[in-house]
Amino acid sequence: MKKALFLIAAASAFGLASPTLLAHTAEVLDTQKAPNGGQQRMAGIYHYELIVAKDSKEARDNAVVVYVTDHAGTKLPTAGASGTATILAGKAKATATLAPDGDNRLKGVAKYLSAPDMKVVVSITFPGKAAEQARFTPLAAAKDGHADHKH
Repeated sequence: MKKALFLIAAASAFGLASPTLLAHTAEVLDTQKAPNGGQQRMAGIYHYELIVAKDSKEARDNAVVVYVTDHAGTKLPTAGASGTATILAGKAKATATLAPDGDNRLKGVAKYLSAPDMKVVVSITFPGKAAEQARFTPLAAAKDGHADHKH
């Protein structure tokens, strides 16, 4: 009897938590306005918001910025964190080394062009924690107006 009650309680708790879990899918995040105008993705216990140059017609040194928050949108300090952003744009691959750049952001530079099919993999490691990754399609989202941003 106790086991059955436990299972019912666990199922109920999961049912109540499900809308919250669904709120963090890439599709749902793409419908939400990101605080800094970038594209958001879930990465473990974090939300990463990626901002890339959207008007670079040829490969040149461009900034890559990632803002880090928790699932509630609270800014998380990036002091001591490190990371990379691997960018696939057109036929080229570039990597930006990300370093803390004040408050809750990391910044780096990579040589890339703003291709509509751009894909970016961001990996960030906080001190004493395992690296967390997120995959982005920042300019595909911009085409439908969800990630219209300026630097």
